[in-house]
Amino acid sequence: MFVSDLHGKKRRYKTLFKIIEKEKPDGVFIGGDLLPGGFGINTDIDEFLQDVFISKLSKLKHSEIKTRFFTILGNDDPRIYEKILKDAEKDNLLEYVHNHTVSFENLFVTGYSYIPPTPFRLKDWEKYDVSRYVDVGATSPEKGVRTTDISKDKTCYSTITDDLKELSKKAPVEKTIFLFHSPPYKSNLDRADLDDKMVDHAPLDVHVGSIAIQRFIKKKQPLLTLHGHVHESTRITGHWKEKFGKTYSFNAAHDGSELALVRFRTYDLENATRVLI
Repeated sequence: MFVSDLHGKKRRYKTLFKIIEKEKPDGVFIGGDLLPGGFGINTDIDEFLQDVFISKLSKLKHSEIKTRFFTILGNDDPRIYEKILKDAEKDNLLEYVHNHTVSFENLFVTGYSYIPPTPFRLKDWEKYDVSRYVDVGATSPEKGVRTTDISKDKTCYSTITDDLKELSKKAPVEKTIFLFHSPPYKSNLDRADLDDKMVDHAPLDVHVGSIAIQRFIKKKQPLLTLHGHVHESTRITGHWKEKFGKTYSFNAAHDGSELALVRFRTYDLENATRVLI
């Protein structure tokens, strides 16, 4: 199963865990933007993670359910809460896969949270895409607010392109499921509701995904890529999945109140389904 952009909505989490208890999938992929809105240090978010997420994982793990949980954070999730997920990983409740690769049956899973620059203030999970160019309306990763420290060199000069080159060395790409937060650029999965919007008389690009991720998929042809971030894309395009050569790409972000749930079998990706619950 694959979900993304739950944004701290307790009903969505409750629905998800109820389905997991019933269906007992081999793996659940959670594609970032887990937390309630706002950024910074917030005890309510600590409590949310423990009460709504971690405790439910613990309950499942102490039952006979053997589901593995692969998790990353998204651009709305302050990185300061990464430690809670890493602690949960030490307790064998989940696998925090940002910038990390793990085996999954006869396949591999790699996670990656970073997205290209946005207009938003929180920059913990933003990075230059293929160069230091920033789209009209977006602000540089060197500006804004961060909840954890990062070196100036990394902020100024590292790119999503460079990261993906390193990640592709960790396992055979054609046997790897990539759990991204950002969708690929200029696809059915990254279409934002920005038609006719302008900044200083310059039109905004309606596609807000990553060029680096798009190029990576087309060149390296991973088995499957999972994406979120752009909630309205499926509503606008009418598509939640796309195929690039041999690679299937799915989007689980949703701009309604329902839980968007993607079910798939790794040996039958063509017949994956997406339902709103």
